[in-house]
Amino acid sequence: RPIFPMEARLRKLTYAASISLEVSTYINDIQRELFTIQIGKMPVMIGSKYCHLSGLKKEELISNGEDPDDSGGYFILNGNERVLITVEDLASNKFFVKKLDSGPSKFVGKLFSERENYRIPHTMEQMKDGIIYLTFARFQRVPVVPILKALGLSKDQEIMELIAPGSNQDDVLVNLYGAIDIKSQEDAIEFLAKKIGITQKDFMSERTYEQMDRYLLPHLGSDQKDRMNKAYNLCKLIKKYLYVTCGRVSVSDQDHYSNKKLKMSGDLLEDLFRINLRALVQDVLYNFQRLVKRGKFTSVKIIIRDQLLSSRIQSAMATGTWPGGRTGISQ
Repeated sequence: RPIFPMEARLRKLTYAASISLEVSTYINDIQRELFTIQIGKMPVMIGSKYCHLSGLKKEELISNGEDPDDSGGYFILNGNERVLITVEDLASNKFFVKKLDSGPSKFVGKLFSERENYRIPHTMEQMKDGIIYLTFARFQRVPVVPILKALGLSKDQEIMELIAPGSNQDDVLVNLYGAIDIKSQEDAIEFLAKKIGITQKDFMSERTYEQMDRYLLPHLGSDQKDRMNKAYNLCKLIKKYLYVTCGRVSVSDQDHYSNKKLKMSGDLLEDLFRINLRALVQDVLYNFQRLVKRGKFTSVKIIIRDQLLSSRIQSAMATGTWPGGRTGISQ
């Protein structure tokens, strides 16, 4: 029967709704079973559209023991009312350049490229020799010109026009001269493969491209057709970086609200659900392999543990410890 929030508070229950999934099993393209199973429970926000109180009039709320002036927006876990606080984050997919007091590079450019659920930090630095280096994923301080050439911008003149049209071309010339041996796309890929430690000749370009497609600016896409787009965008970032270093553009203000992103309850729950659903899938896979090895496998029903998802979501919301090591999210 439907439980109202007041009963959950009094009886120390969790006010949650079940999530069900339609599962079908195919063996050699023949469907063997089809069923709907509960994979877990998700706490429901008081006053949201899935809450029993949504759309009730004042008298109906009072008759159900609820406060008609309660604005909602919180959750009930084990009878305790808990609210998810808004988290302030640096905006993803934005390029920030800041001045450093020490270190080999006077200015450093940072960009967090976020796509769906993974964010890859990119760092741009210009060393004392004038060469600009990019760091992301496995690529540690790789000169930026070979990356542009590997993406398909193989002509020096083109790179020059994209980064420094007109004036102030010295910085770009230093970088182009530093990569003078790298004439073609193939040379560039070979150079990058050595940098990240891929030595097998046969898979060299394939493996390197795979790394670049996946981890270089993933928010612009991760297919072969996105490579030129990435190259042009990288040129824009270098241009901005050089403008800041020579004082034509001021350093980015990271505390300005236009450079922040606020994560509300929905975004936080989305992160939590996505990570735990992935854990559930891994668990199902593990149980499946374990039972098949013993020869005891009968149905998918027995390997889906609905407690896994529910308990992990509830414990995160009850303690406030979120994936990514953040604490104090729920209060």
